[in-house]
Amino acid sequence: MSHALKVATYNIRKAVGLDQRRNPERILAVLKEIDADIIALQEVDRRFGARVSALPLAMLEAETSWMPVPLHFRPAAIGWHGNAILVRKGMEVRHCQPIDMPTWEPRGAVMAELSVAGHALRVIGVHLDLSGLWRRRQIRALLAAIDASPRHMPTILMSDFNQWSDSGALNELAFHHHRLVQTPKSFHTSRPVARLDRIIVSHEVKVTAADSHISTLSKQASDHLPLWASIRIG
Repeated sequence: MSHALKVATYNIRKAVGLDQRRNPERILAVLKEIDADIIALQEVDRRFGARVSALPLAMLEAETSWMPVPLHFRPAAIGWHGNAILVRKGMEVRHCQPIDMPTWEPRGAVMAELSVAGHALRVIGVHLDLSGLWRRRQIRALLAAIDASPRHMPTILMSDFNQWSDSGALNELAFHHHRLVQTPKSFHTSRPVARLDRIIVSHEVKVTAADSHISTLSKQASDHLPLWASIRIG
């Protein structure tokens, strides 16, 4: 039988809202409103100093039903180059790793292979470059990492792609077995004019619904609106 899941992606801007206040509790409140099973976060770590997580691990453990995929690169961080994946507590993480990408500025991706109700699922979280040339190279690197995996499984890529149109670097998907989920414009929160955030799925993943999450909190918590999708796998 197939299994239903809700997934989401959110650029949290290091938990700094439109009021210029860093408020991790507000970000967690938005995530609780969405109530997704798997969440890809971008800009989750602070850029300077020890680059600790903008969402403290102790707060995640004590106040939410999620745990970060265990990357363990730095003691106080939950991600890699600002990217993190949260999963429901108790969900089996069979494998996780960073994906090195060609970059002009510090960028990276994280990949997790999960077991969900007996079904395998691969999730990739990433934040792509501002340059279209580098974005194209980075998407190729992500697809190459998928192809290099010894196991074939349904796959979801969730990201701030920094891509305004459905063409350009996203044309790389035309040569691969993945498709864009149709989602609304998510940037800027105050007046969404750009479809920078994306959810991409392999053809084995059935999408039953998708949208942005708009609430009083989400309109203040970050400069991006979160996106979500309801899916079925298996």
